[in-house]
Amino acid sequence: MKHYRHYLAVALLCLSTAATAADVKIGFVNPVKVMDSAKQVESANSRLEQEFAPRQRRIVSAQQEIKKLEERLSRDGAIMSEDEQRRISRDVLSMKRDLKREQDEFREDYNLRRNEELDKLQKKIIEVIQDVAREENYDFILSDGVVWASERVDITETVLRRLNR
Repeated sequence: MKHYRHYLAVALLCLSTAATAADVKIGFVNPVKVMDSAKQVESANSRLEQEFAPRQRRIVSAQQEIKKLEERLSRDGAIMSEDEQRRISRDVLSMKRDLKREQDEFREDYNLRRNEELDKLQKKIIEVIQDVAREENYDFILSDGVVWASERVDITETVLRRLNR
């Protein structure tokens, strides 16, 4: 009899939870799809490309210059004086060191700026998701960590349409 009461209590709890859950409106947003499809991502990428293109061209030019010196050294090394070989070798080594430093700085600066742009975009996406949630009376909007969501709760397209307006 004691066990029967426990089973009855668990069954009633499950039924009341199911009834309450029916009143909860849950939505899902696929963050990968939003980031792949948002127009703002393309414009942020083109801004970054424009901003960093001159530095990228300088790096490529330095790489080409180093390659030319190395080719000259291997091609004409046998007929060069020992002093000239050493000087060109030192120049190449120095240029490689400078190039590596410039590449590291470029990567660091680019990553910082990209993260700034992504941060702005993520804030905008969150605003749009919150607006959709408020306007359409959602109780929960889930995104990361969801293994699967049916199309019935997936509001990704709604968010994308709003974001791309």
